[in-house]
Amino acid sequence: AKDVCAGLGRRPAESADAGIEELAPEISIDDFAKIDLRIARIVNCEAVEGSTKLLRLTLDAGEGKTRNVFSGIASAYKPEELVGKLTVMVANLAPRKMKFGISEGMVLAASAKDEKSKPGIYVLNPWPGAEPGMRVR
Repeated sequence: AKDVCAGLGRRPAESADAGIEELAPEISIDDFAKIDLRIARIVNCEAVEGSTKLLRLTLDAGEGKTRNVFSGIASAYKPEELVGKLTVMVANLAPRKMKFGISEGMVLAASAKDEKSKPGIYVLNPWPGAEPGMRVR
């Protein structure tokens, strides 16, 4: 019988050598519920003067206002590639004062454990039908 879970999160043993990190310690459903993940539209994106790693994203998370978020994804994306795209953000992360301004959330992205040996940053992009402000559960 064909394994119906193949390709749905299982990984072969050899993938550990491909830069896949070990799982973090187990958390409870109550811990997970504290994280408010929301769909957000990237309404503007620009390079950050004085930084080679950061992009400044202006996000619409369906709140009737926009948020400013700095993300270390400049090596993988040009600002114009992201404008208009949907993504997933951590909406209830405490604002963080950075050298370049205040960051009001975090955009979710995937990468290998060792960016140098296996480069690539992959910003999460929801499926069509998702709308800014929807909660990710």
